[in-house]
Amino acid sequence: MLFFFGTRPGKSETRLLHGVSCPYCNQVDTLSAFISSNYFHLFWIKLFKISSSKVVECSHCKRVYYPDEFSEEMKRATN
Repeated sequence: MLFFFGTRPGKSETRLLHGVSCPYCNQVDTLSAFISSNYFHLFWIKLFKISSSKVVECSHCKRVYYPDEFSEEMKRATN
């Protein structure tokens, strides 16, 4: 019997962070959060989420923030 299992990425989600200012350029409403998740699958059916990654980018200064660089405002807005 053959089993097809492994990991695969899910759909990415883009979310605008309203009312949050960029710590670098101090512009408000320019931050976007990109969230992607990886799932364990069996026969190409997603069973459970194994990891997720979040990145925030400012559309004004193009600065990218990783989770260890998030301000308190960013943490609240991405949860």
